[in-house]
Amino acid sequence: MTADDTFGRLDDDDYPAYTMGRAAEMLGTTQRFLRAIGEARLIAPLRSAGGHRRYSRYQLRIAARARELVDHGTPIEAACRIVTLEDQLEEAQRINAEYRRAAGSANPTAAA
Repeated sequence: MTADDTFGRLDDDDYPAYTMGRAAEMLGTTQRFLRAIGEARLIAPLRSAGGHRRYSRYQLRIAARARELVDHGTPIEAACRIVTLEDQLEEAQRINAEYRRAAGSANPTAAA
């Protein structure tokens, strides 16, 4: 992989660009919190060749939402479940909208 390849991938939400320390710093939390939500299977960080956890921007958004819930008193296991369900709902709504658009373009007279 060249430097140009790496820089191009930084725009990818799923590219594991952040170390555990940097991720914790960005979220204003601890590395222990990141390990806990990993153990709860909310996120599964990729591992570098040296075995270090690496996080993507998408994973950081998920972790930030879990942290928000925990900060408001929700137990970490419940927060992880809530965030998982919110993420699944968002994906289902996105798919539904795509189906509606496809159905509308396939049958334009039905919309009129």
